[in-house]
Amino acid sequence: MTTQTQAGMAPSPAAARRVILECRALARTFSVGETQLRVLKGVDFALHEGEIAAIVGASGAGKSTLLHLLGLLDTPTAGSIFYRSQDLAQLSEEAAARVRNTEFGFVFQSFHLLPEFTALENVMMPARIGSGSLRWLKNAASLEQQARDLLKRVGLGERLHHQPTRLSGGERQRVALARALINQPAIVFCDEPTGNLDTSTADEIFALIEHFNKDRGQTFLVVTHGEQIASRAHRTLRMKDGLFVA
Repeated sequence: MTTQTQAGMAPSPAAARRVILECRALARTFSVGETQLRVLKGVDFALHEGEIAAIVGASGAGKSTLLHLLGLLDTPTAGSIFYRSQDLAQLSEEAAARVRNTEFGFVFQSFHLLPEFTALENVMMPARIGSGSLRWLKNAASLEQQARDLLKRVGLGERLHHQPTRLSGGERQRVALARALINQPAIVFCDEPTGNLDTSTADEIFALIEHFNKDRGQTFLVVTHGEQIASRAHRTLRMKDGLFVA
């Protein structure tokens, strides 16, 4: 067993449970002009149900690329990804989109909120996209109440109708976290969720991640440069040059 596999597959003592997501020999190469840039070089990794796992490493180490592949936001050059033992490569584009929308949630460094919509509308968006017209009409009131409740739980009960431009960076990230949770996903992927925030606000955001992990049993995979943030995860993995290192 290689060092990379040991780092990627070791279960967390704080997070019990079965493997919910894993990849085997995952590789990603990008074409830059005539150059082939190997960003991931055959990564093995397992995420355990109910844990918070953090991946740290320098810029260019491959950690965000790995997160995007695992979240079905990108396609690997080689290797396999399994969610609840199902080979995701076997899914049609429609089925993959459904998994991405209903089973996975995403939080990004730059928030990615839609500026023309309110906080409440932004949080509801994944549910609206995944519902279809008839189901949306039937369930809109219930989903709106869920969105309101989530915003209250992240401390934004008084900001429901504010657009992102009227919110601070920390408030925007709270909206993004609520949006990631609206469909009650099994896994939330967080790509530098505290990267644009001051230390105090970053601590508050990670405290919310810890809260939802404990309260709702949701699994989080967090990519971060912050050693202090990573130290609060159940398990920390380090990447360098497209591989996990000991």
